[in-house]
Amino acid sequence: MEAIWLYQFRLIVIGDSTVGKSCLIRRFTEGRFAQVSDPTVGVDFFSRLVEIEPGKRIKLQIWDTAGQERFRSITRAYYRNSVGGLLLFDITNRRSFQNVHDWLEEARSHVQPHSIVFLLVGHKCDLEAQRQVTQQEAEKLAGAYGMRYIETSARDAINVEHAFTELTREIFALVRSGDITIQEGWEGVKSGFVPNVVHSSEEVTKSDRRCLC
Repeated sequence: MEAIWLYQFRLIVIGDSTVGKSCLIRRFTEGRFAQVSDPTVGVDFFSRLVEIEPGKRIKLQIWDTAGQERFRSITRAYYRNSVGGLLLFDITNRRSFQNVHDWLEEARSHVQPHSIVFLLVGHKCDLEAQRQVTQQEAEKLAGAYGMRYIETSARDAINVEHAFTELTREIFALVRSGDITIQEGWEGVKSGFVPNVVHSSEEVTKSDRRCLC
């Protein structure tokens, strides 16, 4: 029987209000774009399976956080149990780009003793004529913080799948190498449901396999 999913990764999506966090998540999880989206109150939850390699599926739990200051105390409670995150800014809103540093510092101060693998996302790239942040300066900022950078559009479905999949692959590689481990009491990474087979981290080498026919 095939594995239903090898691991569960908990991701958090953060950034200023109105940068399009909810729209991006809904495009990824539901395949649709909402022309009108109400502001997130506190935290919303979404999930989806991603196949990162043939037959290897990861279950993503995605936490959509409110960007308004009055909900920040609620948002902070979710950092510690996340293994990955998308840090969004709006390429047509320079202030949201300038606030990336504050969001990152807040996340890192509340995630201890764990760490979060972040991907910097420049959203609303379909609005090129209104761009206030160049791709080059965003890439430079991402590099300074050890992150990758990608530009997306929920409205036109540009790089949405790619953003979540690449972040998932990066986390999976760290799990496979042992740099990220499953820990009791931490929700960031959980072992998945693999019925009737040895778990991927304990795979038997081909040389040890025996045919019982």
